[in-house]
Amino acid sequence: MSNNETYYFKKDEPIKSCVLAMRDILLQFDSNIAETTKYGMPCFCYKGKMFCYIWTDKKTLEPYYLIVEGHKIEHPNLEAGNRTRMKIFRINPNEDLPIETIHSVLNLALDFYEKVD
Repeated sequence: MSNNETYYFKKDEPIKSCVLAMRDILLQFDSNIAETTKYGMPCFCYKGKMFCYIWTDKKTLEPYYLIVEGHKIEHPNLEAGNRTRMKIFRINPNEDLPIETIHSVLNLALDFYEKVD
């Protein structure tokens, strides 16, 4: 089992199903998105550049997408917190995933990568 599979499958439900669904959404979103591991976290690269991570909040255990270039995009669901570069998009594991909103955020992020490519 790879590091990323271990990360996903060691989670308890409903977190496990949620992060696995989040992973599937990313991998199916664009054929240029590939999964790897960085800093012990599942990392997703777009054309070889770090794009986003899937992680969980240490206190609430709530899963989230960590958008690497989040500071370059604006979306009401993105939170900067005390980060200067990255923003997070929290996902409630007890509700259906907001697919349209996730796609909207991913499109904004991909637009940024396409402009700098």
